[in-house]
Amino acid sequence: MTSTPQDQMPIASLLALAMAAFITILTEALPAGLLPQMAQGLAVSEAWIGQTVTIYAIGSLVAAIPLTAVTQGVRRRPLLLAAIAGFAIANTITTLSTSYGVTMVARFLAGVSAGLLWALLAGYAARMVPETQKGRAIAIAMVGTPLALSLGVPAGTFLGTLVGWRMCFGIMSLLALLLVVWVRLKVPDFAGQAAGKRLSLRHVFTLPGIRPVLFVVLAFVLAHNILYTYIAPFLVMADMVERTDLVLLVFGITSLLGIWIIGVLIDKYLRALTLASTVLFGLSALVLGVAGTEPFVVYSAVGAWGLAFGGAATLFQTALARTAGDAADVAQSMLVTVWNTAIAGGAIVGGVLLDRLGVGAFSPVLLVLLLATLLVAWSAKHRGFPTPMG
Repeated sequence: MTSTPQDQMPIASLLALAMAAFITILTEALPAGLLPQMAQGLAVSEAWIGQTVTIYAIGSLVAAIPLTAVTQGVRRRPLLLAAIAGFAIANTITTLSTSYGVTMVARFLAGVSAGLLWALLAGYAARMVPETQKGRAIAIAMVGTPLALSLGVPAGTFLGTLVGWRMCFGIMSLLALLLVVWVRLKVPDFAGQAAGKRLSLRHVFTLPGIRPVLFVVLAFVLAHNILYTYIAPFLVMADMVERTDLVLLVFGITSLLGIWIIGVLIDKYLRALTLASTVLFGLSALVLGVAGTEPFVVYSAVGAWGLAFGGAATLFQTALARTAGDAADVAQSMLVTVWNTAIAGGAIVGGVLLDRLGVGAFSPVLLVLLLATLLVAWSAKHRGFPTPMG
């Protein structure tokens, strides 16, 4: 492999990681856009097809920490290739399956692959570049996430109506196989951790700064998912429920802008960007709560929310990678678990709020969660979200 200058980003390698993130998110979310077709094809209700997303999240939730812990000594590229191959296998089974039970097993396998892959991505990107470029490298590797949500899912839904849902998952398998070749040719390999340097889960969890970052992830992502999961009933107040797709498109576009801004500035302003994103999300929640019946206000507030959320994963993963040092992969597996817990918690908490108090309760609850996020991030000025030296 030819050497690259220290100030040159390994773009081809980082974009391969971004494609891995794209495949991971699209594999997870695609059933949501193909509910009627999949329900008809597997002869079950749409509600049961919805559980294919749940079982995927469960696979990620239960696999991330133990798999990362037991593979600390394994070389990184073979491990990454194994995770990507898991998607190829799982999506191929989903393409060919005529049994709901077999499909659920395949979805669980895909979730397991996702748990391992998410734990690898940030640390992998960070190891490719010098310390001063780690944040930007992680931002490039994470760009596949907003692209999948804002463009991939709508495109997959449209494609499903043209060629059928099975072909969509078949295309996902083909993309995974092509990515295996790309990774093998362009992504450098790194050694696993030597036995004497491996830290236990408990040790990593108690490292200074780890718990504040994980708390910030939990509170911020929980607030996001309460609103994102139940955005359609929330839009009823503004008589905009038929424009849900357009509202989410605005969110997706500004999310892309957010991750670009974070990628440019993160290596110098990690702490400031984290605090600013939290404040901006809080202002969006406040405006939606006070004036969420006006369409212009809704579009503006959702745009600001997307801007705040777009680079959040990059901020949190970079903070955790810097804080954990050589134990970055283990720490990232904890982030994966916390993130998926927040996704599930958002659906549960949001559902309870909607059922008991109505959408008017969303804004106050989000503000409480984001205030807690801001206070913890602010207090973690030594480790976690440190104040820049000098």
